[in-house]
Amino acid sequence: MTYKDQINPNRIPTHVAIIMDGNGRWAKQHGMKRMFGHRQGVQTVHNITTAAAEMGIRYLTLYAFSTENWNRPQEEVDALMALLVETIRQETPTLMENNVRLMTIGDLSRLPETTRQKFMECIEMTSHNTGLNMVLALSYSSRWEITEALRRAVQQAQQGLLTAEQINEDTLSCYLTTAGIPDPDLLIRTSGEYRISNFLLWQLAYSEMYFTDCLWPDFTVEHFYQAIVDYQHRERRFGKTSEQVTE
Repeated sequence: MTYKDQINPNRIPTHVAIIMDGNGRWAKQHGMKRMFGHRQGVQTVHNITTAAAEMGIRYLTLYAFSTENWNRPQEEVDALMALLVETIRQETPTLMENNVRLMTIGDLSRLPETTRQKFMECIEMTSHNTGLNMVLALSYSSRWEITEALRRAVQQAQQGLLTAEQINEDTLSCYLTTAGIPDPDLLIRTSGEYRISNFLLWQLAYSEMYFTDCLWPDFTVEHFYQAIVDYQHRERRFGKTSEQVTE
């Protein structure tokens, strides 16, 4: 029996987030440059996005490029930006065909103008799609996001639009780049690393986490189904006891 056959269609997670790690190591294992791994990783994104849409997952957030990634060699950064533009250009028709809506979170002001423009075009073109919401985290980090949220809250307080008494978890959530997006039910990280690398620190408070040694270019749809099955066997208590959850 395949993992797909074991999936309970009544317990599909609403939101899955993925840290797509291991492209560089995969390329090194194959005696190739890092960009070869990133290009192979794009195909994995295509496959997993298609599977998520078919499964009925509503949100799929992919950690594509962190604020720390700007510190990589300029040659690699430039190549990654070019690959992003190329991928969006090629994948937009597929997104439209599959009713997928593209969204982004992160400091897009740091992206090259050509890259940012291409993403804005795709976001506008897919904005009316009603299927899977694919959220790309670009130039993103949680510390940047939370800092920006606090800055915006302080600015509104200075303008008399916000008081200390009005600040609570819901208020702060509205200032995050993920405002309006439900928190992830499941976080998947590939490549054998056991950390969340400054990704969705606020939003992952009660997410289930799944780590696999599989490098991202080798992460197949069946691996994805395996993660979903593992998630479905967990008991999500959100601070309650097992008895409270089953009542």
